[in-house]
Amino acid sequence: MDHRSEVREFLSSRRDRITPDQAGLPAYGGNRRVPGLRREEVALLAGVSVDYYTRLERGDLSGASPSVLEALARALQLDEAETAHLFDLSTTANATPSARRPRKKADAVRPSIQRILDAMTDAPAIVSNAYFDYVAANPLARALYSPVFADPAPNSARFAFLNPAAQDFYVEWEKNTQELVAAMRGEAGRNPFDKRLTDLVGELSTRSERFRTLWAAHDVKYHRSGVKRLHHPVVGEIELAYEAFELPADPGMRMSTYTAEPGSASADALKMLASWAASAAPLALGGAEVGGE
Repeated sequence: MDHRSEVREFLSSRRDRITPDQAGLPAYGGNRRVPGLRREEVALLAGVSVDYYTRLERGDLSGASPSVLEALARALQLDEAETAHLFDLSTTANATPSARRPRKKADAVRPSIQRILDAMTDAPAIVSNAYFDYVAANPLARALYSPVFADPAPNSARFAFLNPAAQDFYVEWEKNTQELVAAMRGEAGRNPFDKRLTDLVGELSTRSERFRTLWAAHDVKYHRSGVKRLHHPVVGEIELAYEAFELPADPGMRMSTYTAEPGSASADALKMLASWAASAAPLALGGAEVGGE
């Protein structure tokens, strides 16, 4: 991934989505050649010269101060995730050669984290890493995501874009894949020199047209909470609220938990799933078997 291209395409795509009316500017002239704001309009809103903003949008964020980045974020109406991404891009632009190394990440969960997972018997819980691998889970989570865990190396990104079963499993597949790529774009901004992550992006770009389209949009979002709707092969459709938590002591790791609304059909389905998981063959990460006779 070329850094200057990343900066250029991110800034221009954010500029294109804002109309003068949304920015509180008069729309001079009937025939605008750009779908959103002009560069000079962004410069005006950010309080910088047109030449300076043009330099920034051409991919050169070197030397840009935090105050300039904050003014630019306001002018482009960036949300929290997008603003953080802009600062990440600036950090990369100003990094010394010795700093341009992948940040160390944990490859496995610590025993205490696994004990926490195992203690959560009524709610599915999964730990994933910065490469979207599922590295640990409790039995109920393995049962819930049994189509993903059918792969010896379960990876949510590869499953979503490369496995045909994903479009049936995720009721809102288009929304889910959009959120997944937006989260991956943010991760790439934080870790631009990580070859393993770059290779994953390259693999998905080569093999999935849907991924290529979403990646080109340069959308960035946090994936912290929401609702997941799944069509499970055993219990049918189930709707669960999810919460994601970073694990500060384990760089790149996050835990996601899933709960159902009490008294709902999804709560009943989750209980059925727990019963199925308890009677099925043991589900282990790295094993292809996800159930039993």
